Amino acid sequence: MRIDKYLWCTRYFKTRNMGTEACKKGLVRINDQVVKPSREVYPGDRIVLRKNQIDYQFTVLDIPPSRVGAKLVDIYRKDTTPQEAFEHSELLKYAKDYYRKKGSGRPTKKDRRDISDYVDDSDQQEEGDEWP
Repeated sequence: MRIDKYLWCTRYFKTRNMGTEACKKGLVRINDQVVKPSREVYPGDRIVLRKNQIDYQFTVLDIPPSRVGAKLVDIYRKDTTPQEAFEHSELLKYAKDYYRKKGSGRPTKKDRRDISDYVDDSDQQEEGDEWP
């Protein structure tokens, strides 16, 4: 079975075309080699897939006849993704959080004062002026 079809059958991608694009971008590796979408997959192959800033690692156990349900995916692959990869993505999510939601409008008066204080402070530090 082709790698793009295998990734679609095991529900890593919503469409087969998305799997094909991932292969073309070099995000899919089989046994530490970047592969084309037409590469055949065999039981025992180790696959590394980079998706959403996480390197998913799994081993092919069997080839599915067609797209399988989410509960049956583990019959066809063994997930060996380290837990640290998921913890790293959680840290990235918290690093991007800010107290205001994106698209919530213009900055408030307090936000503008904080921004101007920050800009004024950094300008003084660059000039080498003493703090009062």
